[in-house]
Formats: sequence, structure tokens, C-alpha cells
Amino acid sequence: MFIPHTDQETREMLEAVGVKNLAELFTAIPEKYRFPKLQLPPAMTEMEILAEMENIAEANESTKDLVCFLGAGAYNHYSPAAVDMLLRRGEFYTAYTPYQPEISQGTLQVIFEYQSLVTALTGMEASNASHYDGATSAAEAVILAYQNFRGKRNKIILSPSLNPQYTATIRTYTQGHGSLIILGADARPDGSPEDLVQYLDDDTALVIVQYPDFLGRLYDYSALIAKAHEVGALVAVAVNPLALALFKTPGDMGADIVVGEGQPLGLPLSYGGPYLGIFATRKEFIRKISGRLVGETTDSRGNRAYVLTLTAREQHIRREKASSNICTNQGLLALAATIYMSLLGKNGLKKVAELNFHKAHYAAEQISQIPGYSVATAAPFFNEFVVTCPHPADEVAAHLLEHGILGGYELANDYQGMDNQLLVAVTEMNSKDEIDLLCEVLAEVNHD
Repeated sequence: MFIPHTDQETREMLEAVGVKNLAELFTAIPEKYRFPKLQLPPAMTEMEILAEMENIAEANESTKDLVCFLGAGAYNHYSPAAVDMLLRRGEFYTAYTPYQPEISQGTLQVIFEYQSLVTALTGMEASNASHYDGATSAAEAVILAYQNFRGKRNKIILSPSLNPQYTATIRTYTQGHGSLIILGADARPDGSPEDLVQYLDDDTALVIVQYPDFLGRLYDYSALIAKAHEVGALVAVAVNPLALALFKTPGDMGADIVVGEGQPLGLPLSYGGPYLGIFATRKEFIRKISGRLVGETTDSRGNRAYVLTLTAREQHIRREKASSNICTNQGLLALAATIYMSLLGKNGLKKVAELNFHKAHYAAEQISQIPGYSVATAAPFFNEFVVTCPHPADEVAAHLLEHGILGGYELANDYQGMDNQLLVAVTEMNSKDEIDLLCEVLAEVNHD
């Protein structure tokens, strides 16, 4: 172990706290527990440990080893090398909350640029400096709506085609709000947005829909949003941010809040996280946003400067009186997304989105021609679609895995009556040859 203090410094510190040696610091611990004998294996050299860890790691398979058609909220996208290279710069990699603007201008500017890019992408007017993930952002949208109406509206309507993890997180967040009622989430996920209209009334605080939805379908929610606004309710749209480079933004549909998972914006799959929660809204709700916001101003010399502004201090110091207790975030992941969007630019993001769209539609067309298979997604879709299989989806997925293919997400994991349906995702990382291989192996299932 490396201890940076000199003997003299150690003596001075011990003297300051009133003890003679380090052992006296632990006298409160019963003696028999102070130095237990640990059942440790024999010591190894660094070289031997590295070899051992690599051997263990080889037991895992990743998208570098398998062909991936698995999505359902986390996607295998390409991230330019510059993203990771810039991300690992010491001034970014070790930075924390930038409370002191005098020494945090770089971090503050990155957050400001992130917010600016998110508002441009979503069509909204303000963005915070991110949440933990998409599910957390969706739950924070519920908290915002509840606080906006001061608890006088108690109904939350969730689309049944909202990511099930988002729904579960929302239920966890709101379990302490005994008056809140959640409707819509238990219906079949393959319905229409119009099915949610029946739940709207003067007690509705928020409606949450997904775009594209969990099944990959694209809907224009303008009509639903207008009907929600007629009864005074707010509407949040959970998005795949990459799709917004190609399709109509939630802002153009009239949405009040946009949330979503930022993982498609240059973040690796990383075995499920950490990821990035997008949260954007209209100016009228800016003081109710949880988390940090950074603003641009000028310093005493007239130079451009960045500062934390409208930060909800109650989150840090008011504790049980706070509307939200999130007081840190995924700043490093927000930086990654900022670098990714800046590198690709508007045209680059659109190109990646187009590749996802066209490759997914090619795959759907090819799969639909395989005897026994059909594409159940009738609505326009982005990069995911539902495939109905001739056998249970878990058996089909297992067969694909035997051939080195992550074939899709088994919808029976979340929905009853969908035992034979796979949610297949296609990204720019999937070549035509890989898609054709998927079809070949799917066709083999009928011969087994």
C-alpha cells in the first residue's frame, strides 16, 4: 500500500487528534476483531494476476464475439475513437460537481454544450445536465408533473408500450405517493396511442409515451398531446435520441417534457451501464427541473463565462422537503454524448439514423419471407421490430446463440401471450452479410 504522508506528517496528525500511534485509533473496536486472519490465496505477481484476470474475462462473450441483434433499450452502436480519447483526459475524467466556476470553466462549458445539443435534438427549450439513465428521467418527469400541480392531480397515464424498466422505476419512485394512480401500463403493448385517450380527465397530471416505442414503432403523438392538453395534463415523450436526427421532434408535436436514454449517443453497452438520462422541457417548467443547469454569462472583465444557474438547492440541503433528492449525475457520460454529437454533427447523426432505419427495414423484409415467420410490426418503425416465430422465442434465441448470434429480446419476459415473439434490433453495426446470416439460421429452426 502507498501512503503519501511522511513520518513527520503522521506524527503531527496523531498529535492533533490526541493519540500516540495509529493503533490507538482503533481501540473502539474489540481486540479480537482488529486483525482477523484472512483466508487469502498465495501472493501473485502483477504479471500472474493479469494473466489470471484475462483468463476469467475470456469466459464472457461480447458484441465483439457475437453478432448482435439485441436492443430493447441498449444498442450496439459505433463510437468514434476520439470520444474515449477525449473522455479520458485528466481534467474531465476526475472532475466532480463544478460549484466553483473560477476553476471549473471547462466542465461547465461541456455541460452547457450538452444542454444546447439536447434542446436542439428534442425541440425543447431547456435541458438539465442529465440523470442516471432513461428510466430515472422518466420517473423524474412524474415528480415534476406532480409538483407542478401541487398534488392536486393524481393520475399518471403510462403507455403500455413504454419500456417496462421505465414503468418499474416509475412505480418504485412513486410508491411513497399514496395518492398517485398509475393507469394504462397493464394493457397490451401492441395497441394504438388512441387507446390512452379513454384515461384522460381533469385529474390527469401526466401522460408518458415512447418514441419510437418499446416495440420500435413510430407514431406522431400530436393528436394525443392536444387531447391531453385539453384536460390540462402534461405530456412526456421518452425518446431514442438517435431517431430524432431523422424524424419529427417531440417539441414539434407539442410535448411538455422529453426524457430518454442517451446510450445511443456514443456510449458503449458496458454490461448495462452506467448510462445517461436525458431530460428536457419547456421554459415554464425550468424551475421545477431536478438536477443541475448551466448558464452562459459574462465575468467581471466582460469575458464569456459559465455558471451553475437555477440549480435546485433544495435537492442538496432541504432533504425531505425536496421535490427530488438527486444531487449528482452522469457527468462523464454527458461529456461522451456531447463529444459524439459534436463529432458527427447534424448530417452525421442523420446518416447514422438512416443506416439504422434502412438496415432494419431490409432485415424485416428478408425475415418476413422465411416460411413460418412474420413481422408483427405494422406501423412504421425505426431500428426495431417484432418478429413472430414458428416456435417459442426462447427456443429460437437459443438456436441463434448456438450459431454466435444474439438474436433479439424475448418479449415474453415482460408480456403475457407473446411467447413466440422476438424484438429484433438492427443498427449501423450490422452488415448485410450478418443480416443474411440471421435469416439463414432462422430458416434452420424449421428443420430442427
